Amino acid sequence: MQLFYAPDITLPEYLMDEEESRHALKVLRLGVGDELDATDGRGRMHHCRVTAVEHRRCRIEIISTVQEFERRNYRLTMAVAPTKNIDRYEWFLEKATEIGCDEFVAIECDHSERRTVKAEREERVITAAVKQSLKAYHPTFEAMVPFAEFIARPCSGRRFIAHCGTAIGTKHYLAATLRKGEDATILIGPEGDFSPEEIQAAVACGFEEITLGTQRFRTETAATVAVDMVAIVNSLE
Repeated sequence: MQLFYAPDITLPEYLMDEEESRHALKVLRLGVGDELDATDGRGRMHHCRVTAVEHRRCRIEIISTVQEFERRNYRLTMAVAPTKNIDRYEWFLEKATEIGCDEFVAIECDHSERRTVKAEREERVITAAVKQSLKAYHPTFEAMVPFAEFIARPCSGRRFIAHCGTAIGTKHYLAATLRKGEDATILIGPEGDFSPEEIQAAVACGFEEITLGTQRFRTETAATVAVDMVAIVNSLE
């Protein structure tokens, strides 16, 4: 199965953009009559056939469509401070997309060593992971949001802040406190962790303090472990 990303796909026919067409024609060497799959990133998986090549672009017809393809029973938002080495942050985006995540928010914190990211570049990383892992849902990406602004936003489900500092209240193990089917928002701090003031502010806004275990993780590892824990909890019978 070769998946293409077509967020503006239309029925019954669609003219693929130049980048996707180039991959289909030059890399995969598809031609008229060959079949492929395409998603709009909003849950629809289309099985298609190439009907023509027009000015180096593929025209396809939609043969069949699966709605809500492999839809998960929960929604997950990961608000993670980008790492100083951007490759490590992009590794997290890739793996979290493969495992299952709905929204990425790059947050700017007191101890952040990186305060800018290239949103267009990160979108490409996510899109590549969507196609590689055959996902029909494309996570959204937002950058850079100040920590105080983000924690004040309303959101559905439970909200968690993972940190290595002394707990203000009770710190629970994420896999033990999260319940199957719950929407979740998880905060992961920068290399220097969240500041005490940020932890206090998050708790005051209703965030629950969590731990990911006794090991000490890098930012991108902690964020990926959190995504994996959520997926495992939701896969249990």
